Amino acid sequence: MKLINKIALITGGTSGIGLATARLFRAEGAHVIVTGIDARRLEEASHHLGPDAMVLRADLREPAALDQVIAAIAKRHGRLDIVFANAGAGATSPLDAVTEEQIDDQFALNFKGIFFTVQKAAPLLTKGSSVVLTTSFLNAVGTPGLSILSATKAAVRSLARSLGAELAPRGIRVNAVSPGPISTPFHGKLGLSENQLKEVATAIEGQVPLQRFGEAEEIAKAVLFLASDDASFVTGTELVVDGGLSQI
Repeated sequence: MKLINKIALITGGTSGIGLATARLFRAEGAHVIVTGIDARRLEEASHHLGPDAMVLRADLREPAALDQVIAAIAKRHGRLDIVFANAGAGATSPLDAVTEEQIDDQFALNFKGIFFTVQKAAPLLTKGSSVVLTTSFLNAVGTPGLSILSATKAAVRSLARSLGAELAPRGIRVNAVSPGPISTPFHGKLGLSENQLKEVATAIEGQVPLQRFGEAEEIAKAVLFLASDDASFVTGTELVVDGGLSQI
């Protein structure tokens, strides 16, 4: 087991990539704490992860919610070894339709939520700990209608470098995982109709060199590498898992 007795916080851990990662971490021996906001998904995650897991409701747009999460972790475990700052959401909108509210909402979760997750978790992190941030292939390509989401993900990629530099003296590694198009509920949150989603999916598959969407479990394995001692000399980097979409 690669994570035996490690304490791991996974935000956005009740579905998709987050839940797949939580399940893999559990299988590798970690004690997991996951956060989410949807009541049904929280209940399902609790069922999948078992009674030993902490499943907490927290809207990461509100830093005070993170204070409660960190306090609960400190009370039960007293430390953190892994933080997977994964929570995120997006919406499609062409340039002339983007509103200030859309910008504020996406940056509040995708950037501010990730930044404060790391800031507030940092006092519990021990030497040799690993922080993994979820960015996206969108940080490297231009996609019409996704300018704000892409900008938040580019900001997260930058954080992996700057926070990596800041935490390196404490022996804490910070890296980013960059998923491509993945078969998760995320795409259903983009505000598109079912027909639009099918059209977009078909178009994306045609652009991916491996000719398919990725699976959440494939991203989880990449996160496991970055979180484990297998990546003990890796920090500040971005591990791209996108079927070659942004690379070839």
